[in-house]
Amino acid sequence: MTQGFRLVAATGLHKGDRPYQQDQVMLIAHPRTPGCVLAVVADGMGGRSGGRKASDQVLMTARQLFARYNPARDQAEALLRQLLEDAHTVIKLTAVSSEQEPHSTLAAFLMNPNGDCAWIHAGDSRIYHFHDGRLIKRTRDHSYVQTLIDRGEITEAEANVHPQGNILLGCLGMRSTPPPIAPDQVPRMQPGDLLMACSDGLWHYFTPEELASVLHAQPPRDAVEILVGEARRRAHGTGDNISIAVLKLEPLPAA
Repeated sequence: MTQGFRLVAATGLHKGDRPYQQDQVMLIAHPRTPGCVLAVVADGMGGRSGGRKASDQVLMTARQLFARYNPARDQAEALLRQLLEDAHTVIKLTAVSSEQEPHSTLAAFLMNPNGDCAWIHAGDSRIYHFHDGRLIKRTRDHSYVQTLIDRGEITEAEANVHPQGNILLGCLGMRSTPPPIAPDQVPRMQPGDLLMACSDGLWHYFTPEELASVLHAQPPRDAVEILVGEARRRAHGTGDNISIAVLKLEPLPAA
């Protein structure tokens, strides 16, 4: 018999050293179905108003789609794909009234009450899947430096200091269609599993092992505070906006 679990979650948002906040984060429970959770991170780009408009559109689209979602009837993968496509379209429509062409990354995961889970992403906001302090899988950035890593031309460490590290090859709001991204199915979540979605303002400063250690040892709220604080310290006054969402499945005591 599978041991039960309880969901523990937390989010964090910080302006960093930027003059304004363009990141947005959301982690919400389904309005009618207990145990159904959606998390979204959006890192907006495009001037003072353009980037914030883009990330706002991502969250607004996510709320609308999730409110209509029925876990007993609908597919999580279909909702996430529609979120990516609809948000991309809406962001392109807002470009006319923005200071610059607005864009946004996307990192979103949806867990159903039975533990089935799916995620989708665009750009360099990431999703990490950990189990008992070990990295199981993470998304791969749609960025220029990721292609260099995949070719074996640079290492992960070298990518963090590469002069073209901020060049994205796919995100929401681009003139072309977003990259052809299929939602990724996560095997049924188990006690000890943890999902984290975050923007590059956070993951840029940590190895996967450091993230795993903090998230495993601390409750989500404390882990978020520790990671945001340490990212701020390591940025030395040059930090980007930070957004993070954590969902942890804690085991229940055996009956």
